[in-house]
Amino acid sequence: MSNIVADVVVDVQHGDCGKGKITHHLARTGNYTHVVRYNGGHNAGHTIYHEGKKFVTHVIPCGVFFGIESIIGPGCVVNPKRLLEEMAELRDAGIEIDNLLSIAKNAHIVTDWHLMEDGKDEKIGTTKRGNGPAYRDKYARKGVRAEQVPELQEYLIDVYQEFHHNVEHETVEILFEGAQGFGLDVDWGDYPYVTSSHCTVGGAILNGIPAQSIRKVYGAAKIYETYVGAKEFGMEEGIEAKVIREFGEEFGATTGRPRKIDWFDLDAVAKATDINGLTTLVINKVDVLEKVGRFMIYHGDNKFEFDTIDDMKYYIEEHLKRNNFEVIFSGNKDRI
Repeated sequence: MSNIVADVVVDVQHGDCGKGKITHHLARTGNYTHVVRYNGGHNAGHTIYHEGKKFVTHVIPCGVFFGIESIIGPGCVVNPKRLLEEMAELRDAGIEIDNLLSIAKNAHIVTDWHLMEDGKDEKIGTTKRGNGPAYRDKYARKGVRAEQVPELQEYLIDVYQEFHHNVEHETVEILFEGAQGFGLDVDWGDYPYVTSSHCTVGGAILNGIPAQSIRKVYGAAKIYETYVGAKEFGMEEGIEAKVIREFGEEFGATTGRPRKIDWFDLDAVAKATDINGLTTLVINKVDVLEKVGRFMIYHGDNKFEFDTIDDMKYYIEEHLKRNNFEVIFSGNKDRI
């Protein structure tokens, strides 16, 4: 039996908060034997800057950038055509992936029928990548698994054997890379305006490890909030929203849709922090609010404005204090 240690990266808002940046930074340390995507599919887009180049990954874990075994876990849904296209794009960019990337044999498949069905959505505001219908069929026990798809056979892996009976590593150290965010979680998000998978640290555990293996949980947030979807959200579309969107590059990495903008919701972040058991919270894009020159927070039934970004940061830290918990503030282009 292998020893298993796992760190998890989760998003504590509505996605698009810099999980890719955090995961990329942690993978660079070389402390992991595996990087695992644990939920979602090609509806996600993680923007990564690697050796001066910009990459947008969708379902491939960022461990491939550092020669680390990278697994698309059983909590994910996979579109084989899109996956093969994403692999080709990385190869063309000089990223060696062929001996690194694996797919859990019990991950589920997004079929053409799922894509066609999801393409008709007008109520939720999905990315129309087929995830919802694929997850529905998974739980209806009529889905298609990766092990049934011929073109994926060479990439299949049994994650139980890989994690619990690994002959190469006495200790398996896993970095779990999440998709979407707490506000979109199927159980904890603003239902029904949610995604179809588990976006919390619990979603990582569902990919085949014991709960006691979790060592650290890194949460990603922004100093303001964004959302993409059909529900009403955010501030009026004035100059502040426009400046935040432009300077913060708030356009969907997968769809290119402009994101709706709002101020930081302290209570929502605190809830996500508690439920996920964060050990570190990284709050990104602080420099974007400095560009706007307004520093606002929702807390309880009130909205507070601060004179400086430092006053706002201090308020956040004071109200999110936990034992063995740290808050890191990061700029838009900062490498943590």
